[in-house]
Amino acid sequence: MFDRPDTGEKAILVQLLTRNEPAPDSIDELWQLALSAGANPVQVITARRQTPDPRYFIGKGKLEELQLSIQAHGADLVLFNHALSPSQERNLENELKVRVVDRTGLVLDIFAQRASSFEGKLQVELAQLRHASTRLVRGWTHLERQKGGIGLRGPGETQLETDKRLIAQRIRQIQKKLEKVDRQRNQGRSARRKADLPVVSLVGYTNAGKSTLFNRMACASVYAADQLFATLDPTLRRVQLPQNLNTILADTVGFIRELPHELIAAFRSTLSEAVESTLLLHVIDASDEHIDDTIREVEQVLVEIGADEVPQIQIFNKIDQIEGCFPHVERDKEGKIRKIWVSSLTGAGFDLLEQTLVETLKAGTFRHKIHLPAGQGSVRAKLYQYATVLTEDEDGEGGWNMEIEISPRASAILNEIKVHTD
Repeated sequence: MFDRPDTGEKAILVQLLTRNEPAPDSIDELWQLALSAGANPVQVITARRQTPDPRYFIGKGKLEELQLSIQAHGADLVLFNHALSPSQERNLENELKVRVVDRTGLVLDIFAQRASSFEGKLQVELAQLRHASTRLVRGWTHLERQKGGIGLRGPGETQLETDKRLIAQRIRQIQKKLEKVDRQRNQGRSARRKADLPVVSLVGYTNAGKSTLFNRMACASVYAADQLFATLDPTLRRVQLPQNLNTILADTVGFIRELPHELIAAFRSTLSEAVESTLLLHVIDASDEHIDDTIREVEQVLVEIGADEVPQIQIFNKIDQIEGCFPHVERDKEGKIRKIWVSSLTGAGFDLLEQTLVETLKAGTFRHKIHLPAGQGSVRAKLYQYATVLTEDEDGEGGWNMEIEISPRASAILNEIKVHTD
């Protein structure tokens, strides 16, 4: 066995090119993931094969080159930009005498570092346990059956079987806790639906600028940095837009190529914020050289979580990094705004963004003129809760003349409180 240092490891990055070659910037993304995890990348080794080697994933020649590179740099970690099987990880570690981590394990490690909320930590632990349950043999191949003794002799249980049982028990415990958290989250959603508050969720590739955009729109202070997965836990804020329109703005976790299925499954309740949204703002790094690839990856994850049917507007962010690019909108054949170019860093184009949200969220709403006599203060309070009050004047007799705007879904409240409308 070999020592497993916690942080600051010198890492060798490995990229295998096959017939299904990854995106051209895939190794650059692996480098950024390594930095985000706290590793120190020192070299990149690339190989080309028709298909991965079933034993070592890379060929024996590249394996020898990798061994020499580890010795030359004093590296203690090898990061593969691929998903490795448990046997491949075990075989590589036996040959290289250092830790081997695949892309899935690397992303899980970053998520474990970034999760700060109770729910986020539970979700990450669940994903890690599911991932580890397939790799237990790596750590216990040196153990035999447990020794017997007086009163303990019998078929016994291997250490591997013990760990699998304990992991299964822990998974069930976490799932029960997450179910409770999910019920609480659903109560919050029910309250928002009752108040008829539209929910606008920010989705997009990691490091596209979602948190910076969120902070500017919501006047918040969510942590934002130029790194992958700078923020992990979802954040919701109530935002007042022009024309007295209130909405809930949600910042969600960023997506990435080959997002581990364990994470998608564990974070399904968090990602359901996007599924339950009134509108999705797909934040895109307009300066990205491989913009089409990142858009496609996000769309694929949205399909996987069932959010592909939610109305969506694409926000092309970071136009301050593109010479000659200016804020503007692009409409479809029906006249609906589908794309906006902004800069969350400088605030350029945010007036267009706010106008777009008002135009989109108010589509299909109704305007009514209402007179409330004196003594109807409770009704007035409900109107402020469920509708947008455009104007309000006192009638001189203790009552109010109001002009409101209300959505079709909430308009039934007018009948419930028996309000006369013009």
